Amino acid sequence: MSAIPARAFRAIAVTALLAVLDAAAAAPSDPLPSSPPGARAVPALASPATNAVAPDFARTDLAGHRLRLSDYRGKVVLLNFWATWCEPCLAEIQTFSRWQRQYGADRLQVVGVSMDDDPAVVVDAVRRYQVAYPVLMGDERLGDLYGGVLGLPLSYLIDSSGHVVARYQGEPKLSELETRLQALLAVRRP
Repeated sequence: MSAIPARAFRAIAVTALLAVLDAAAAAPSDPLPSSPPGARAVPALASPATNAVAPDFARTDLAGHRLRLSDYRGKVVLLNFWATWCEPCLAEIQTFSRWQRQYGADRLQVVGVSMDDDPAVVVDAVRRYQVAYPVLMGDERLGDLYGGVLGLPLSYLIDSSGHVVARYQGEPKLSELETRLQALLAVRRP
């Protein structure tokens, strides 16, 4: 019996998981409590709840720059987990690059986390799609900080104080995401 290639296995797993997540998303949920000021990041393997502090991490991006998530405090962050083999991910990249160019001066920072195994294919995709924001290589350890990356795309919208405002599993309605993003950018810090 031959082994299933990693890319095919991931695609099958993502499809199955998205079906389960769609069913779970349809179930009603209780509102999440707000975190008090100075709240700590959620523990590993627990997806950050709304209003929880986004788990901090430090990595080197594909351009060789050190990136620490907490260095973006004061900005709204769109943290996007993606992969080159994920068609919806590639479609989002073009929109997210446009938003970075359009809203970057208004305190937006998009950060891409590629979950690919081979940095060379990511560098090629970043060049081909003219990505306008930093991209770093992710792995299981970084994914675990965010509850495990069990399907792509996966995005977190993080407010200027570092709190998770929303989590988008699968393809979000980009117009709704942009409206929420604009509302966060309209809030000025004292």
